[in-house]
Amino acid sequence: MSEVEQRAPGFVDAAVLPQSSDARIAVRVSRPGLRAIRSGSPWLFDQAVESHKPAGTSGDLAVVFDDNRRFAAIGLWDPESPIRVKVLHVGKPVTIDDDWWRNKMQQALDVRRELLSNGLTTGFRWVHGENDGLPGLIVDQYASTVVIKLYTGAWFVHLRSIMKALIEVGPVERVVIRFSRLVRDGETYGLVDGDTLYGEHPTGPIMFLENGLTLEADVVFGHKTGHFLDQRDNRAIVRNLASGCRVLDVFSSTGGFTLSAAAGGAKSVHMVDVSAPALTTAHRNLGHNKAIASIAACKVTDVRGDAFAVLEDMVERGEQFDVVILDPPSFAQNQASILRALSSYERLARLGLRLTAPGGTLLQASCSSRVNIDELADAAYLAARTAQVNIDEFKRTEHAADHPIGFEFGAYLKAIYYKVTPYDI
Repeated sequence: MSEVEQRAPGFVDAAVLPQSSDARIAVRVSRPGLRAIRSGSPWLFDQAVESHKPAGTSGDLAVVFDDNRRFAAIGLWDPESPIRVKVLHVGKPVTIDDDWWRNKMQQALDVRRELLSNGLTTGFRWVHGENDGLPGLIVDQYASTVVIKLYTGAWFVHLRSIMKALIEVGPVERVVIRFSRLVRDGETYGLVDGDTLYGEHPTGPIMFLENGLTLEADVVFGHKTGHFLDQRDNRAIVRNLASGCRVLDVFSSTGGFTLSAAAGGAKSVHMVDVSAPALTTAHRNLGHNKAIASIAACKVTDVRGDAFAVLEDMVERGEQFDVVILDPPSFAQNQASILRALSSYERLARLGLRLTAPGGTLLQASCSSRVNIDELADAAYLAARTAQVNIDEFKRTEHAADHPIGFEFGAYLKAIYYKVTPYDI
């Protein structure tokens, strides 16, 4: 293990970051590749690249030309990835400079203005990767702390420009860097996951607001960037459904749904999650809001364990709830796992339906991009037949305003709400 891997996250002077190169890679592509990027795809795959020069390095700007040697697009060269060019711009020639980065960050923020306008929400996704025209780059903000998460090392040479743009558009008091499992070369620049590149390194969780509720995000060690921001709208819906209800929150994580249900007047909430630290954080989030009478009055319990095993045991004991929330992690990590994923969604829905009291509500969510919302619904109806209950769909939701969809394959989140009634033979 290297010294960098052994080091705890802390403040690192951004001067260690590499400078972007003035070099440009000229890229000729196949006609199908050219059609794809002109049709809105942010990805140019390696097999579509017919030639390029010079060889270039990761993060160099790659200029794509058409058959007539005219400018078609510009993007990031990523020689280690099958997605060889991450497309930044298509159409007329542009200069990728400080003004371009600043305008890009401002445009992304403008899309979120309405979400932030009332001051009740201060945690949001500022940049949603490909969907905001910046493939492989995520920027989340919690109060005045920004977390940049990289899904490709091609972004390293542009981090200085991105940070400068974020700080100028701001307000930003701190920038933390996180790496996905795909990014292994942080240590090349003396960085570890969770380092702070601007401002003071956090000594604890960052507090932020979601629809007026106070939550914490562990931006250094927490999952993703510290919080699942994408389910904000569904949590608000659950808040409106929960009054007087017994609620079951499965895959509860750090308690976003639980907190919202309690704020909405739920009589009780039972959390199920495999992570003890996540459940501990969930109880802290409830504590941050104990001044709200409905939260203080709500009885919150939890169990740690595999969700399927826990639900099977609850079914055997005959437990029932007025609102059941099923928000699992992705079951379809690749194309080959889709059938197995659909089987898992059906099994989970069947268990959830058996735990939903007559007249109650089941919320079934999915973050699997390879499973569409109609397939998720089909899984629920198959489950209802086996569970011998009727389900009536009354609401569907997809992406929130700060998780816009900007290209064909950009959608992943979906949720369906069902009213559950006894089986009508």
